[in-house]
Amino acid sequence: MKMMKKLSSVALAAMVLAALTAGCGGGAKKDAAKPAGNEIVVGASFELTGNVANYGKSTLSGLQMAIDETNKAGGVNGKKIRLVQSDNKSEPAESGNAVTKIVTQDKVVAVVGPATSGCVAAAEPVVTGAKVPLIAPCATAPGITLNKDGSVKQFIFRACFIDPFQGQVMATFADKTLHVKKVAILFDSSSDYSKGLAEVFQKTLEKNGGQVVAREAFLAKDIDFKAALTKIKASNPEALYVPGYYEEVSKIVKQAREIGLNVPMMGSDGWDSPKLAEIAGPAALNNCYFSSAFSSDDKDPGVQKFIKTYKDLNKKDPDVFAMQGYNAGLVLVNALKTAGTTDGTKLAAALAATKDLSVASGKFTYDKNHNPITGAIVIAMKDGKQTFKEKINL
Repeated sequence: MKMMKKLSSVALAAMVLAALTAGCGGGAKKDAAKPAGNEIVVGASFELTGNVANYGKSTLSGLQMAIDETNKAGGVNGKKIRLVQSDNKSEPAESGNAVTKIVTQDKVVAVVGPATSGCVAAAEPVVTGAKVPLIAPCATAPGITLNKDGSVKQFIFRACFIDPFQGQVMATFADKTLHVKKVAILFDSSSDYSKGLAEVFQKTLEKNGGQVVAREAFLAKDIDFKAALTKIKASNPEALYVPGYYEEVSKIVKQAREIGLNVPMMGSDGWDSPKLAEIAGPAALNNCYFSSAFSSDDKDPGVQKFIKTYKDLNKKDPDVFAMQGYNAGLVLVNALKTAGTTDGTKLAAALAATKDLSVASGKFTYDKNHNPITGAIVIAMKDGKQTFKEKINL
């Protein structure tokens, strides 16, 4: 997910330079752990502290489960996988440093993470310069895997759908399921993730014959949204679309209900957090829906098997981020087995060739842009609990 501002080109260049020079004695610590001959070292770089630590910790838990299962079954080609963690503190400015450390000092052969698109973008020059494949489990921004000229980034992959897809899904849901035509949009103008979703949602809604009757903006970390919500209420919308993250969304939902704006509210995968109901309150979230790649109510046998195993290990239900971390781990393990080597270029080629791999959410296949071919789930909130509403394939 893309929630952070892009780093300047100067900062990115500095991180690339650091990545390429640290291994030559400039930045690596003398006591850095070196891979043993009987192990494969994989990096896990996530948002473990900071604003979206919930996402990072959950994704890491799913990845760890996949790695533990693999090691218990004998590892990869006779070698066990050792996971090395780094914390980017939910900041793109820290992300490049966190990935540089595990690439140059710990000598990882691949990186899983970060969770957010901004932090992935900051890490990309480092792994590309070192020819180390990176799988972003839940980074939905389209540009993560593509260069500006539209060519695919050789070493960058993802394990989730992309922003345009979920924007299209929720506009389709508004039209086909909610049967609404007049919709207001409230988006985070400081987030490329939120702005991109708002744009795609509006285009799809209008293509389907709908109309955006109000379009208001806020900034990340805002706490008072009543002025914008009052303007939206005056436009008499039949529904409200709020692509954003749970920290702000929870307050928006709560304040919308407080001023009597009781129309259906729709959102994106950034809503997915236990904190949403804690802050907004269960009653306020009734008649709220958001797009996701996972629901614990999904009756698919593979999904239910994953849920049971995860719950047995972690004593709680998994969320979408845990599932995506788990899927990313399985995809990497499969590629390591298929490639038969840890050479970065050959490993990237094996990742790109992934087809019909069984993962927690079904079958996993990469398209030409290193995006998984998948559908989406619409989650309905009922008395503070997530419930499965429907699956949408476009």
